[in-house]
Amino acid sequence: MVIFTHLISRIPPRTPTATQTLILAHRRELVEQAARHCAAAYPNQTIELELGKLHASGRADITVASLQSILSKDRFKKFDPERIKLVLVDEAHHIVAPGYLKVLEHLGLRHKQDDSPHLVGVSATFSRFDGLRLGAVIDEIVYHKDYVDMIGEKWLSDVVFTTVESKADLSKVKRRGKGGSGEFDTESLSRAVNTVELNDIVVRAWMAKAQSQGRKSTLVFCVDLNHVVSLTQRFRYYGIDARFVTGDTPNRERAERLDAFKNGEFPVLVNCGVFTEGTDIPNIDCIVLARPTRSRNLLIQMIGRGMRLHDGKKNCHIIDMVSGLETGIVTTPTLFGLDPDEIVEEATASKMYELRDRRQAEKAREAALQAQQKVPLPSGRSYDVTFTEYDSIFDLIADTSGEQHIRSISPHSWVQVSPHKFILSGPGGTYIRLERLEEAEESSKKNHSEPAEPKIVYKAYEVRALPPGVAKSPYATPRHILTAETFPDAVHGADNYASHHYPYIAIATKASWRSQPASQAQLDFLNKFRPANDKLGPEDVSKGRATDMITKIRHGAKGQFAKIEALKKKKQKNMLAEEMYRQRRMQEMVRVGPLPS
Repeated sequence: MVIFTHLISRIPPRTPTATQTLILAHRRELVEQAARHCAAAYPNQTIELELGKLHASGRADITVASLQSILSKDRFKKFDPERIKLVLVDEAHHIVAPGYLKVLEHLGLRHKQDDSPHLVGVSATFSRFDGLRLGAVIDEIVYHKDYVDMIGEKWLSDVVFTTVESKADLSKVKRRGKGGSGEFDTESLSRAVNTVELNDIVVRAWMAKAQSQGRKSTLVFCVDLNHVVSLTQRFRYYGIDARFVTGDTPNRERAERLDAFKNGEFPVLVNCGVFTEGTDIPNIDCIVLARPTRSRNLLIQMIGRGMRLHDGKKNCHIIDMVSGLETGIVTTPTLFGLDPDEIVEEATASKMYELRDRRQAEKAREAALQAQQKVPLPSGRSYDVTFTEYDSIFDLIADTSGEQHIRSISPHSWVQVSPHKFILSGPGGTYIRLERLEEAEESSKKNHSEPAEPKIVYKAYEVRALPPGVAKSPYATPRHILTAETFPDAVHGADNYASHHYPYIAIATKASWRSQPASQAQLDFLNKFRPANDKLGPEDVSKGRATDMITKIRHGAKGQFAKIEALKKKKQKNMLAEEMYRQRRMQEMVRVGPLPS
């Protein structure tokens, strides 16, 4: 916020009359902080607030507005686009939300125009849980600094991570969004985690890992108001002075409590949804994540509250109460490429990366043991054969292990058709293809002769089915939907596209038709790949399962099985050659001793 307020004086007026700046934020705390920073940086300029009952004139040099207030009764219409030189958006990952788009439309910024005001957005997170692309409003990222790099360069405080297995059962927690693709439902999540036993685990973990180490200022994140009250009471049960702040806390009382916390007058501040974004409490030296989340952005924002530099603060201890992988949660280990249920003990950011590398190396070793066979050749040479054992193509298409992970984070019936490719079938033969790719990345080294490391990206394409006879190919040219740096972001983005373009009943894993018996046409198609004495009947496979199997066959399972079979035959051929070579050598050997009679 300090940085973006200094942009105001650096952006020249577009015209002699376009001299005003409008700052947009979605929360009261962010509006008030921006106003304070602007007042300190520009004491000679007029600064007004559009916030609740405070109405700006629309003519001030700098106006700081909350989104909710400026939308109320179309208060944004008082701002003349011809008089504005710069629009600054704090926490800009929200910028593609409908409310922001409505304001930007009025200011001539919904689509790029030569005579529009300048638009600058700042955010610590450049992705959204719903997969909407910021490129719909923002043209380019002009500067990005990864928080891990900022820790290394001492821009941010170092962090130490500890995960604690909370035993919370999230399997029955509802999810928001169409088909349950979004974040956990607050009320349902609260019922799952807000118990005396689980709250006791949180407090005892804090006592063991924070209080015992002299941590002075802990911020705790809870699910809802009930969770805040219950967890605060549990802290007090153990004699710990814990206080709470919620969205319902009166402004004056909130300010007094926050000032007392900043002054170190009590050690634990409990909240829900108040301090996730933009709050500046630099003395925080411990964060307790007592609320599970499926949003990587929310996780980073919560951790970010403890990464401000502060005198006498060596680092910030993040205590993450971890539940299970099967619910699609994200945890602190996931930020470093580790499994969500990885248990870590006081690991720094650099140590987390080292742990990730060791885990990946260990997985590679396990894969090598399970999937590679050293096959001796008659000449004494050897080579590696990599294969997966499937006795038939039906075994291959019946294997559901590949779908388990993607369906833990998506409500839709994705099917894995190859190790790095997934298909979501839509109506009429149209489908979405999601695949993992390696792209060449420009080297940042001065010696450009050194090849750059390939960058892993995930891309989604829509492939539309064409009516018969329209073209030689039954499908149109694939249309690129999105590119993402992480698998969950790619899945959420593709899910968001699918939910807006395809009927729910066609793509939902929980659609009622999927549990019905397979149709005769499906059985006839699948039985072509089974022995005559082992045909499937309607009682053997559901319509949804049959649909998934047919998807695998139509998108490469036959070719994949052919490759597997070729490798198996090659292995068998070389094993036979080795056996023949061994037998021949045995016949040529002369042994000392009595001859057989």
